[in-house]
Amino acid sequence: MPRNIPKTRKTTLLVREDCPLIDFLLGKMGGMTRNSVKLMLGHRQVSVNGAIETRFDTPLKEGDEVVVTTGVVAKELVHPKLKIIYEDDDLIVVEKKPGLLTVATHPDSNEVTCLSILKNYVKRKNARSNVYVVHRLDRETSGLLVFAKSYELQQYMREYWRDIVTKRTYIAVAEGSFAQKEGRVESWLTEDDTTCMVYSSPVDDGGKLAVTNYKVIQETTLKPRKPDGEPKTYSLVELNLETGRKNQIRVHLTSLGHPVIGDRKYGSSEDVPIDRLALHARVLEFIHPVTEKVVHFETIIPREFSLIFK
Repeated sequence: MPRNIPKTRKTTLLVREDCPLIDFLLGKMGGMTRNSVKLMLGHRQVSVNGAIETRFDTPLKEGDEVVVTTGVVAKELVHPKLKIIYEDDDLIVVEKKPGLLTVATHPDSNEVTCLSILKNYVKRKNARSNVYVVHRLDRETSGLLVFAKSYELQQYMREYWRDIVTKRTYIAVAEGSFAQKEGRVESWLTEDDTTCMVYSSPVDDGGKLAVTNYKVIQETTLKPRKPDGEPKTYSLVELNLETGRKNQIRVHLTSLGHPVIGDRKYGSSEDVPIDRLALHARVLEFIHPVTEKVVHFETIIPREFSLIFK
């Protein structure tokens, strides 16, 4: 006879006053330690207002609804290059590592991508579930991506992307010292189908308008990695996008004479302090297409970036 497997049980709790999530759970889940509450959050057993929450310091407001799932719970996504930041019935927001494609470049490709990982993840819960790509990041760019759980929602978000996105912030390490520490780059970008290179024009030449706002946060000068090299200056740059064109940041920084380090495609030198493209999608904020509330997601600056400036 099969063994009796405990079913999951959901407990719904109403927030009576503003407080951090961990304080609320410690008060409601009698006898639990802070570590056991954090473990429960890490196992994705807590949701706030219908969305899974993993951060212990999430602020709660009076009237919020917290649901705690106990018993056997669905397996969480565990992958070295992909981490789920947020999930609800409509969307999944993830943070990807460099080296992982958003989606396969060819339909018959068996390469592991963000999309294939997430499809396997949702189908483990329900064989009829699926996920759909809303936007993309370059293979070597890390950071935040959002996926839709229905085709209709994907099409809506793609069509109104520029209207619903309220903030997209990237962080990059660029070569050299900027003469102007803050500015705005506006140009028209055209992709060459043969070389897959994107070219920038200061005037409208039939390409797509691209606008990038940048601000230098920090600078440093390092000794060269090669014995015969010269000391080099690097800049930590924050970039806010008004448009989202292919290779936009990489092309715009190169047009300023400061390519992203590790970007061989657009002119970075080989003697750089880290072995990756130093570009990270750090902040993504948009109007949730179902709840119509602004949702904000933010990641830390990659450690390998920060180490350059210590």
